Amino acid sequence: MGKKIQDRKLDHLKISLEEDVQFKEKTTGLEGISFKGVDLSYKTLPELDKREIKLEIEFLGKKFKAPLMVEAITGGVKEAIKINKDIAKACEELGVGMGLGSQRPMIEDPKLAETYEVRDVAPNIFLAGNIGVTEVGKHSAKEIEKAIEAVGADALAIHLNAAQAAMQPEKETDFKGRLKEVEKLVKEFKKPVYVKEVGHGIGFETAKELAKTGIKAIDVGGAGGTSWTALDSKRGDKSIGETFWDFGIPTAESVIQCRKAFDGKIIASGGIRTGLDCAKAIALGADICGLALPVLKAQEKGGSKAVKELLEKIIEELRIAMFLTGAKNLKELKGKAIVKN
Repeated sequence: MGKKIQDRKLDHLKISLEEDVQFKEKTTGLEGISFKGVDLSYKTLPELDKREIKLEIEFLGKKFKAPLMVEAITGGVKEAIKINKDIAKACEELGVGMGLGSQRPMIEDPKLAETYEVRDVAPNIFLAGNIGVTEVGKHSAKEIEKAIEAVGADALAIHLNAAQAAMQPEKETDFKGRLKEVEKLVKEFKKPVYVKEVGHGIGFETAKELAKTGIKAIDVGGAGGTSWTALDSKRGDKSIGETFWDFGIPTAESVIQCRKAFDGKIIASGGIRTGLDCAKAIALGADICGLALPVLKAQEKGGSKAVKELLEKIIEELRIAMFLTGAKNLKELKGKAIVKN
């Protein structure tokens, strides 16, 4: 099983970097030109000094210098060591968060822990561990907590991936009873637990059910960025993958629905590509934003330096967007969205 999982991780990296795996027709809804797009309310006389805009935020007990995190990308294979360290180093320098790839491989083979270790280069950032929802019932809270502590993570992200799993050749599609297992783990776990989709969105009904489990945050992982139905269908039945390539809830809609159903923290991810995207998502109700594929591609091209440059660009774009809406802090940015029906 271990070798099969490692092969899968390598396939994910290779396909993500070499092939087109982003949504074709469906967009995030943040670009302002789709059927239900989002714009920001432009204040042509903002009456503030852009240099005084504050981007700091606290998320699950950790301080961020900007409301941004690099989403879970990889782990469990030797190729992940440099990728994770390069990303973590850039995050540390900028004071933003990072998520690790699924830790299932290291739970099954503790020797793989080194592929997730980044605290030597990023001792201070918010770091999220990661386990799939279908793995929660297979491992005790102590086992999962041991994996989290081994890498020095501050919280645990439980990833939901029903759409992706349906496309995988492995067909790990038993999602029955998972809500109760999440609730049980949350009660037993010492550190904060949150739930994230991998890229096809979380809707109102699911968010409402998740709210009852005691999780601290929801990462919407909306449609519009990387399509995991597309990516994993390239490892299996490509014809079925074509049918479900654009399946899911767009990021903007997912943020709106989750905010209506959930009072905790919300991470907007799924097709976040610019600081303007981030500003729109926060204006809709998100607290921070996450991205992955652009970071992976930047790391491949130029290591930690390129990752830092990408994140710096996004942070500056966010600051400009806030300036143009007259928002001097993230709290004031809330509610600045204009939803186009």
